[in-house]
Amino acid sequence: MRIYRQISEFTSPCHPVATVGVFDGVHLGHLEIISRLSATARAKNCESVVITFDPHPRLVLPHHAEVRLLHTLEEKLERFEIAGVDAVLVIPFDSSFAKISPHDFIKDVLVDNIQVSHVITGYDHFFGQNRQGDFDLLSDMGRQFDFTVDELPMVTIGPNTVSSSSVRRSLLDGDVSLAASMLGYHYSISGEVVTGNKIGRNIGYPTANLKPNSVHKLIPGQGVYASGIKSNGIVYKGMTNIGYRPTIDADHLTIEVNIFDFNQDIYNQDITLSFVERIRNEKRFASLGDLQLQLANDRIEAFKLLQNFR
Repeated sequence: MRIYRQISEFTSPCHPVATVGVFDGVHLGHLEIISRLSATARAKNCESVVITFDPHPRLVLPHHAEVRLLHTLEEKLERFEIAGVDAVLVIPFDSSFAKISPHDFIKDVLVDNIQVSHVITGYDHFFGQNRQGDFDLLSDMGRQFDFTVDELPMVTIGPNTVSSSSVRRSLLDGDVSLAASMLGYHYSISGEVVTGNKIGRNIGYPTANLKPNSVHKLIPGQGVYASGIKSNGIVYKGMTNIGYRPTIDADHLTIEVNIFDFNQDIYNQDITLSFVERIRNEKRFASLGDLQLQLANDRIEAFKLLQNFR
């Protein structure tokens, strides 16, 4: 997969099939678009191109402090590659680019630089200044500049419409299994293992304390989770606590993972946590002994939930 970081750098041997969007999370709705993108590109004997933005527009536009992202750019690019995209154009998003009109975006980017033959968009896609561009405008300008457009319908899982917002809500509620059903994979966080207070080690459950690589990364709701852990290319099983550790009156949120059957020193190394299932709420215990007994039960439950995890 080729990656371009500037509009002016983009080149293609043909008139490609393209889609445009932020694609935070690369969920099943996005993957449906990418699947159609790839199939249409093959039918046209050309290539598939995803056009996305970095940083996320909401980090540039007002209220950026409220942004919690499902993916870093690196994670998003990895998902595109897994999905079989041929090329990605990552457009630097700043306050100046935010002011580009939908007409200018289509003419300057899609027509003059990408030279698209076909554009595929989701049912709720808006673009350009103040999100004024839509499917109708793309279709009208497609007739003018000789490209065609498809709009795909929403994807649903049971009663839930699949969207980045709905994935975020489910994660904040701690419902990581619902989030996984909408993503098509388990939600994950990567980060550095940092030194903690080592209380877990003293009661027989040593933990790796994770500092996420991105301050904007969404952290699931507080609680204990059955988790997969990837360290140095090897996948392990474990349980993760997200919260304020009320039993010891901690004053800040932590992400602590107990990796089963593991005794390596991984301080200052990066690991990736995948959240498989929520086991219980975080709660205060009368003593560390009571906490130790609960952790023994949590471990048994986590093993059951992770039987089929690979």
